Amino acid sequence: MVSRKDRNQARLKRHKRVRGKVTGTEARPRLAVYRSNANISAQIIDDVKGVTLVSASTYGAGFEGNGGNKEAAKFVGQKIAEKAIAAGITEVVFDRGGYLYHGRVSELAAAAREGGLKF
Repeated sequence: MVSRKDRNQARLKRHKRVRGKVTGTEARPRLAVYRSNANISAQIIDDVKGVTLVSASTYGAGFEGNGGNKEAAKFVGQKIAEKAIAAGITEVVFDRGGYLYHGRVSELAAAAREGGLKF
């Protein structure tokens, strides 16, 4: 019998491997992305203090429509960039969370770059 590999388990393994190399500091925090089928979210995290500085997602108020498409990812990228600039953050380290840099993840990153974040 052929057994299928758990995709999320493989993603978590990739994410753990990348997190060994990518850390956020106060000067250059980490922009972490989480993607599900229905929503997408992003956080800017200072790993030294263990604090989330800024976050944006399609979960809460302020977002209308489908949260699982490229337009939603673009919206979240713009929001995270606006909030980060307002908080005085201009440079970040991008953490794709074990996902491929493709589709919604790349749209979020492009929108964050257009919004003024450097990574």
